[in-house]
Amino acid sequence: MSNNCGVDDWGLGLMLRQKQIRKMMSSYVGENKEFERQYLGGELELELIPQGTLAERLRAGGAGIPGFYTATGVGTLLEEGGFPIKYAADGKTVEISQEPKELRNFNGRDYLLEPSITGDYSLIRAWRADEMGNVQFRQSANNFNQDCATAGKICIAEVDEIVPVGTIDPSHVHLPACYVNRVVKAEDMTKRIEFRTFHVEGEEPQIPGRGDSKAGRERMVRRAAKELKEGMFVNLGIGIPTLCPNYMEKGVNITLQSENGILGLGPFPLEENIDADLINAGKQTSSVVTGASFFPSSTSFAMIRGSHMDVSILGGMEVSERGDLANWIIPGKLVKGMGGAMDLVQGAKKLIVTMEHTAKGNKKIFQKCKLPLTGKEVVDMLITDLAVFEFDKVTRQMTLTEIASTTTVEAVKEATEATFEVAADLKQF
Repeated sequence: MSNNCGVDDWGLGLMLRQKQIRKMMSSYVGENKEFERQYLGGELELELIPQGTLAERLRAGGAGIPGFYTATGVGTLLEEGGFPIKYAADGKTVEISQEPKELRNFNGRDYLLEPSITGDYSLIRAWRADEMGNVQFRQSANNFNQDCATAGKICIAEVDEIVPVGTIDPSHVHLPACYVNRVVKAEDMTKRIEFRTFHVEGEEPQIPGRGDSKAGRERMVRRAAKELKEGMFVNLGIGIPTLCPNYMEKGVNITLQSENGILGLGPFPLEENIDADLINAGKQTSSVVTGASFFPSSTSFAMIRGSHMDVSILGGMEVSERGDLANWIIPGKLVKGMGGAMDLVQGAKKLIVTMEHTAKGNKKIFQKCKLPLTGKEVVDMLITDLAVFEFDKVTRQMTLTEIASTTTVEAVKEATEATFEVAADLKQF
């Protein structure tokens, strides 16, 4: 059980390549091509779990709680069952499918029952431990380590330093000694950075793409940035959404959250300030602002699930006319995993989706999504390179409120399968 399977030639990626892993329980396949290949080729079992649910299942396991209810995954394949856990060698026949989950209603809202997770061993990495086994993490390197540590019968902590008892201030102990059975001094101090990202003083962040494609993305980013208001707590999905703070109005101050355990995320660092223990949710090197805080993944998703984020901005593959979102898998072809998206769409007070209106001329906004859902009736605002749509929270009516200055209402209708109303005071952006 791990949030992902690392990279091809490091960590779990080594075990994967040597066929030492029979099954993965993860939230994210990501850029590990061997992970994806083995799963789609029927060589590996895979149970995909939303990132926040995974963290909470581990935390619950360590706390002696057998299960809990969460709104994450309601209305998706997680509730319905049938997701392929294991394919046959032909890559098409499903040998093992996920079972449906128990559904229960509390105060008018549906929730899924999720069992806790425990293991025989917990293998974690930390900054330092004292000779009693008290453990301290450094910056964002806590992430899943603390939650995993408590869920195992035997916890082995590999650390950069082993220090005498009393060296670590008691208020700075993240993992008390009762959870830790063995401490190992790391022999290899290498800390791999998956995406080494930095900025150059005086240079503006670059929006990817060329020509009309780049112009359309910049239009989306600038429009989404207008939704970020003074004092908001905001979670941004990877990719285009991360560029939004660069286009906010001057003087507006927001606090960015990264679901791997950071509140107060800053911009990419200068190259000389890159720190392998300071990584954002997209596995990119980052920085923090004054007043930031670090915490384990279970706490991070408690913030999200508990609706303490004012706005979340995510990318999308498909959106329906009732605000359903699909953005995590193309069955049999692309398996990225839902990561934290299923938690974010259920927890944020306002969910904004940014995506290009069409893909190579193919429509992406439908009456009903064709891909498996990330969340049902969750989108509050959809911003594309052509248009802005808003969804009524009660009726789920989809309304076109703004169009790009480069297009027309007729062109938007032509590029959209979904049925929508046109606002009487239609604006341009």
